[in-house]
Amino acid sequence: MLYFIAELLHFHGLLNLFRYLSFRTGGAVATALFLGLVIGPRFIGWLRVRQGKGQPIREDGPQSHLAKRGTPTMGGLMILTSLVVSILLWMDLSNPFVWACTFVTLGFAAIGFLDDYDKVRKASTKGVSGRVRLLGEFLIAGIAATMIIHQNGTHLYVPFYNGAALDLGWFYVVFAAFTIVAFGNAVNLTDGLDGLATMPVIIAAVSFMLIVYLAGNFKFATYLGIPHVPRAGDLAIFCGAIVGAGLAFLWFNAPPAAVFMGDTGSLALGGALGTIAVVAHHELVLGIIGGLFVVEAMSVIIQVFWYKRTGRRVFKMAPIHHHFEQLGWAESTVVIRFWIVALVLALAGLSTLKLR
Repeated sequence: MLYFIAELLHFHGLLNLFRYLSFRTGGAVATALFLGLVIGPRFIGWLRVRQGKGQPIREDGPQSHLAKRGTPTMGGLMILTSLVVSILLWMDLSNPFVWACTFVTLGFAAIGFLDDYDKVRKASTKGVSGRVRLLGEFLIAGIAATMIIHQNGTHLYVPFYNGAALDLGWFYVVFAAFTIVAFGNAVNLTDGLDGLATMPVIIAAVSFMLIVYLAGNFKFATYLGIPHVPRAGDLAIFCGAIVGAGLAFLWFNAPPAAVFMGDTGSLALGGALGTIAVVAHHELVLGIIGGLFVVEAMSVIIQVFWYKRTGRRVFKMAPIHHHFEQLGWAESTVVIRFWIVALVLALAGLSTLKLR
């Protein structure tokens, strides 16, 4: 909205600052952070009153988690509020990529909200059917992927390789939708300890803030040998809003958490990052930068598959962060060490920008 006003006034005087992505990205970070910190206490109080017993805790999980009973969930609503306000204020709303990312973010948030609401209402750890959730997620992701390919094609670019890209044709819609859905659920599975998912999401958002800025700039993209995607640079502002909203939420989600983001937040943030990666044609790089989320999801898949085949477990408990808890690691130790892993993987993913 602010960009539109500045454009109407021909970017006169100080309004010329709105031409610069760096200025609007900084504004998005500050807006989302400030708004999140301001609304946080009242929002958490409202959730506590509305939910009563808060998020149900698994009886078969680590015994230390039973102390978390009564902690309100659906904190993702707080993230989304500051995120959406920041996006509407600072982004160029004529950019179709903005709406594709926003559509996935809000669509996945709605699915997550229904799941959270069902769990709280029934006081159960089981929410909406997994099949129903996946069907809704693939429908939303498929629509977004179709919107995106009309703007930047159906090519798949391979990291560390500077040769020709693979044209997947309409199969790219399936691949892109899978990327978005898979990453949304990977972040969701990671969100099992106080602050565990929030910081890696922030790290991934900062990484893609740089990637989309470079991909959207013809000179930088040509120099680095990465795909040039016109107008993708605007999504740096979207990433900035995620960073600001995430930092504000982490203030209240840090151990001991005053609120959980729930599926409402984790699905939305994961889906948003997946969509941004699709826009930038860095889907495979997302698997490196977000490698922590990939490992968390794979640990669940491996555990379920192996248990059904043999009746034995590979890990003491899945997702893998619970495995380390069962080994005797303190929750804070698991969280901080996983943050370090997320940072190292993000740096490895960013190295693909030059190692080609």
